[in-house]
Amino acid sequence: MKTNRLLIFLLIWSFFSFGQTSSKSEKVNFIYSGRVDISSAQNPKLSGPASSIEFNFTGNSINLKLKNNPYQGYYNYISVIVDGEYLGRYKVDNNDFKTFTFEAKNKSKKIHTIKIFKATEAAMGEVVIDTSEINAIPFLPTDKKKIEFIGDSITCGFGNDESGLPCGQGQWFDQHNAYWAYGPIVSRALDADFLLSSVSGYGMYRNWNSEKWEEDILPDVYDYLYLRRNQPEQFGNDYQPDLVSICLGTNDLSDGDGKKLRLPFNKYKYIGNYIELIQKIYKKYPNTRIALLNSPMVNGDRNKILVECLKEVKNFFNNDTKHLPIEIFEFPEMKPKGCGYHPSIEDDKKMAELLLPFYKKLLNQ
Repeated sequence: MKTNRLLIFLLIWSFFSFGQTSSKSEKVNFIYSGRVDISSAQNPKLSGPASSIEFNFTGNSINLKLKNNPYQGYYNYISVIVDGEYLGRYKVDNNDFKTFTFEAKNKSKKIHTIKIFKATEAAMGEVVIDTSEINAIPFLPTDKKKIEFIGDSITCGFGNDESGLPCGQGQWFDQHNAYWAYGPIVSRALDADFLLSSVSGYGMYRNWNSEKWEEDILPDVYDYLYLRRNQPEQFGNDYQPDLVSICLGTNDLSDGDGKKLRLPFNKYKYIGNYIELIQKIYKKYPNTRIALLNSPMVNGDRNKILVECLKEVKNFFNNDTKHLPIEIFEFPEMKPKGCGYHPSIEDDKKMAELLLPFYKKLLNQ
């Protein structure tokens, strides 16, 4: 009788053990990254900045049906990469599905890889993909380190790409390219997966030209898939990043448009909200590590205030034995060359180059 029970136990153990092993090596047709709504397998929506879909295909070109799901009447852009080569940024302003054709430059390859990134941010709405007619070639996903970037317009890639329109022309987001923001650039250098949780103009306790009682701040929308509270879909905790990098403070310290009455910067509200956000992150991702960044757009005395605040936030967690120590990175003074005194793509590349050894060290500890 004991022998039979042991045999049954071993059979059950073997079933679950092999089942888990096979699931890890299971081939997939599509890989989604970032804030993507995949509630509809046929029509996934790229929502957050630099959210993406990746798949393999045969032939020298691929036809994709895409449409714009506007928010506040806006349109979107995507950045397209085939076989690791950047093809460019494409406008998606059609509210019905339209076919976009992308060609592989290396015609000798039998199987090609395409990655579609949302270049604009959540405030523009979503890029919807019709996957029903895509003949994707299944492939094995690879395990990578994961980084989440929490921030504002700098993290979104605001104003960094003038390839379509120069600064000052078109809509305020016509120069957005989240694919070339500092976070995705440094993540690619690290061969890491990335997630952007960022909204232009938002701050830690107040925004560029508004106080908390007038408009949501970043901590208010962080838990929502679409980064806005009027759409209740939650962003779950499945991602579990190895590192969370936070770059917030530019808008808190800003004078706004200079016309509207602006209260003096309140360091206590800033520090208090920062601590609460980190506590929320630890609850969501218990095994993650956190890095705090100052701003390349804040200089002089304001930068001193910002760095002092970051140090106080770090010191609050000095006795935390459950998590690895919080680290601070300070950008040197920069005169950004993008639109609206924001980093250009070249500035983003410089930021990523500066951050590379810092992140590499944290991910390897």
